[in-house]
Amino acid sequence: MLRLAAVIYILAAPVIMGSLVTAFLTVDQLGAEYLGLAGVAAIGAVLAAPVAWLVARAILKQTRKPA
Repeated sequence: MLRLAAVIYILAAPVIMGSLVTAFLTVDQLGAEYLGLAGVAAIGAVLAAPVAWLVARAILKQTRKPA
């Protein structure tokens, strides 16, 4: 499961990071200028880990052969 989660993380992290960076650049009224782009991208990378784990678990649950 860890290998599948790692592959999904490689795909999910840039998507989530890019979405958060785009939202940060679009909505500048958040008062979070101290975070900067690197901070927002790091938050996206951290959030991508549990997303990848949940997606991998769902995929394995759907593809597991019945006993």
